[in-house]
Amino acid sequence: MKEFILGGARSGKSGFAQRRALASGLQVTYLATAQAGDAEMADRIARHRAERPAGWGLVEEPLALAAALRTHAAPDRCLLVDCLTLWLSNLLAAGDHRLSTETDDLLDALPTLPGRVLLVSNEVGQGIVPANPLARRFRDEAGRLHQAVAGRCDRVTLVVAGLPLTLKDSTQNQ
Repeated sequence: MKEFILGGARSGKSGFAQRRALASGLQVTYLATAQAGDAEMADRIARHRAERPAGWGLVEEPLALAAALRTHAAPDRCLLVDCLTLWLSNLLAAGDHRLSTETDDLLDALPTLPGRVLLVSNEVGQGIVPANPLARRFRDEAGRLHQAVAGRCDRVTLVVAGLPLTLKDSTQNQ
């Protein structure tokens, strides 16, 4: 099963995703997309690391996410990706060709992955129109990515103020 978990900054989406991973009863591998480019981000990464159970595996992959998912996905494993918007930022910095190639690869890979996959991302489309071209491009690319990922996932959950709202659940029809 593939689940997409969206929410704003500090909405509780990562904690919700971690609880879903624990509840799966499967071996969990956390796929981190963040890079510690400064001291504040290094502190955030350290806090996230400290909040996760010690027995979870860790894969750090800022760019080649689909390849990492293919490598680590297994029927008896839950992969938790946190987060797609950081990954998108990394790809925008890497250039248009890499952005197109990697996003297409992720979208192609998702339906084929065995096991459970939880994908976390920041919902950025509900704010004002950004003032600069790069921020507008990021918002637009995130919106397109989110729509495509949601279309390929069995369940989509929006987390607001720590409360989950199920937007899609095709597993209930089975």
